[in-house]
Amino acid sequence: MTARRFQNPVLPGFYPDPSVCRVGADYYLVTSSFEYFPGVPIFTSQDLVSWRQIGHCLTRESQLALAGVKASQGIFAPTLRFHAGTFYLVTTNISGGGNFFVTTRDPAGPWSDPVWLKESAWGMDPSLCFDDDGRAYFTRHGGGEQGGIYQAEVDLGRGALLGEAQLIWSGTGGIWPEGPHLYRRGDYYYLLIAEGGTGYDHSVTVARARSPWGPFEPCPRNPILTHRARPEHPIQATGHADLVDDAEGRSFCVFLGIRPSGGRYHHLGRETFLASVDWDPAGWPSIRGDAGVELELESPSELSPVGARTALRDDFVGPALGFAWNFVRNPPPGSWSLSERPSFLRLHGAPGSLDDLAPKAFVGRRQQHFRCTVSTLLEFEPEGAQEAGLCVRANEENHYDLFVTSDDAGRAIVLRARRLAQTETVLCMPIGPGAIELTIQAQASSYEFFWSQRGVPRSLGSLPTRALSTEIAGGFTGVYFAMYALGASALADFDWFDYVPSAE
Repeated sequence: MTARRFQNPVLPGFYPDPSVCRVGADYYLVTSSFEYFPGVPIFTSQDLVSWRQIGHCLTRESQLALAGVKASQGIFAPTLRFHAGTFYLVTTNISGGGNFFVTTRDPAGPWSDPVWLKESAWGMDPSLCFDDDGRAYFTRHGGGEQGGIYQAEVDLGRGALLGEAQLIWSGTGGIWPEGPHLYRRGDYYYLLIAEGGTGYDHSVTVARARSPWGPFEPCPRNPILTHRARPEHPIQATGHADLVDDAEGRSFCVFLGIRPSGGRYHHLGRETFLASVDWDPAGWPSIRGDAGVELELESPSELSPVGARTALRDDFVGPALGFAWNFVRNPPPGSWSLSERPSFLRLHGAPGSLDDLAPKAFVGRRQQHFRCTVSTLLEFEPEGAQEAGLCVRANEENHYDLFVTSDDAGRAIVLRARRLAQTETVLCMPIGPGAIELTIQAQASSYEFFWSQRGVPRSLGSLPTRALSTEIAGGFTGVYFAMYALGASALADFDWFDYVPSAE
């Protein structure tokens, strides 16, 4: 029988810093969310390949306050663990409060309010390890670019560390030794970390010790995963891994990587990949025999699909937005509604712009495919400088906007580009009354923008994806497509939203 194969990434688009655990036949996975709300998406799977989102871990402002948070700040590198009937999610709000954990017995939520793990020194990328003797260890990065991995015992019942975190390993010499996970396996404690910075020098290294406090012996084959010597490979920046065993004892890892397009530029963000893990006779792990990873690999399960990429059609019917949607930071109260006009998403604009950190009416989803088409039907009668439409967002300084506004002649359709904090109106043209369909067609290297009213779509122009890439725009996130409304008292109704991926 021919082995089934699956497509990497298993979570395409902006899903970085994955962490995974297994409970019985079910796997659960979380990723970073930075300035987006709700925070920390959580997924479930029975085959490690096909993942279904079941919610978010941080759904209340009391759990995740993001007011005024800059782009690519907020929630960094969560770790998900299960122990004695309880799920633990430990992470960092890099913009305020530091490290904390939340708990639940149902991973779909709701999750508890944060329990803050106070320390005298700064740290991030926390992880938990539950030992066989009932002790729990809190492991994190500290010290910045030239820092290392620090650890303390933690009393999760009291929500307190039992002493100051101590340096247990500095890695193999790469910058930013971070993303640590400690595992008890047989007679050894294994410490898996990322090194090299979360860019093209990213890597996974491992060490082990007889004690959770070390001394840690590095694997003689470190790094056990990196693509830094393979600059032409379609997957780059591999690192920040987490291990999981299936019910048969086979090991796998999830990790982040990027898929550059048009050279060394990536705009979809850091994505979640999967690979098998082998253990050699000396007890060291290797990821696919240190051969690197590919876009297509042998499936870990006969249940796994080849790699279907589903479309999203949202007619905004129901009491709540689907899990694919996010706000940028905490949404202003009353800024959106699915009930004020049934079967429509209604957005209430507020003062401010897409260029600032003020709260705004913004409902977006990740771009997950190089080639896709996004469209919506908008009903909006602007007054003055109000505007509403579609945004392609990297951050406040880099975004493309297709929107309806008003000028001296009446309603107008506008294509605007903001690159490196410089704003340009690409095209502005008058339109008549009534609903207007807005469409964005994405290719690997460009976005083309269309509008139509009861007729054939007309192009307003094309803009490069490269300007929204991390290499130019900066940051740690990927592109979002969003519906938005700006301006005090602006009222915009979106009838439906389509996201349709194309063959890649």
